[in-house]
Amino acid sequence: MAEEAPIRPVILVTNDDGINAPGLRSLVRALVAVDRYRILVAAPHIDKSGISHSIQWEHPFCAMKVEIEGATAYAISGTPADCASLGISGILFPDVIPNLVISGINLGTNSGYRVMYSGTVAAAREAFSYGIPSMSVAYNWVTETSNNGDFEAAAKVCLPVINKIISELSNGTYPKGSFLNVEIPTDSANHKGYKISTQGKDRVNIGWISTSPDSFVEKTYVAADTDENSGEKASSLKRLWFKKTRVIQEDGDQEKLDEDYAELDYKGLEEGYVTITPLCALSNGPKEDRSFFSNFALKL
Repeated sequence: MAEEAPIRPVILVTNDDGINAPGLRSLVRALVAVDRYRILVAAPHIDKSGISHSIQWEHPFCAMKVEIEGATAYAISGTPADCASLGISGILFPDVIPNLVISGINLGTNSGYRVMYSGTVAAAREAFSYGIPSMSVAYNWVTETSNNGDFEAAAKVCLPVINKIISELSNGTYPKGSFLNVEIPTDSANHKGYKISTQGKDRVNIGWISTSPDSFVEKTYVAADTDENSGEKASSLKRLWFKKTRVIQEDGDQEKLDEDYAELDYKGLEEGYVTITPLCALSNGPKEDRSFFSNFALKL
């Protein structure tokens, strides 16, 4: 009697850059080539970068089958968090609950405060909040230097981490209190190793400039807007228009004074390490702040 083939661990891949993003496709190709896992994909049908942990609540979703060799894949008309939630629900992939959810590979770092804005991290956080082990992955893309081929090397860098997680899950030794945010340096093929890190405080500093509506805004918002009283189209001259812009400032010198500076995610990334940062979904304030507000409440 022939032996039954062992059941393969199931990995769900998602992201925020969209199902056609080179980072996701490179990761899926690398996982399929390993020939150890069953690969599922549920990712946004278009780029959904920077929308954090937003979800679509009232309207139905569309899931469209997409051909990705070696995987069962769907493009979803929802946010990254929605994709993760639907992918682990057992409805999109009937009666299948992933062993591991991987969100990425994101184009651009998600270190420091970028975690707040990242849809990639949010998808991993969503799965984690339902008790599914998860990790987000980002590649430190450098404009005018990096190219789509770099994602192939970055995907190979992920494999030892993924294989180790699956092994620990199989042994029942994988911790359940956090999910992982993995950051891959620009020269990933020559990285210095894997380094456990802590979340830093670096961020994309956002400023604002006065501007006028572009064609997308005019088409989407202005033309459809009407004056509630007259029923006539409201004039754009009644509005003030602003646009985000990046503000360049010096590195966080104050943070460099911290004794744990060397362990921060972006510092390790700058030095050429693959940083692995355990994160959690809950955001309790520091104990000293809780003590302050306990006394604060007594005086109310």
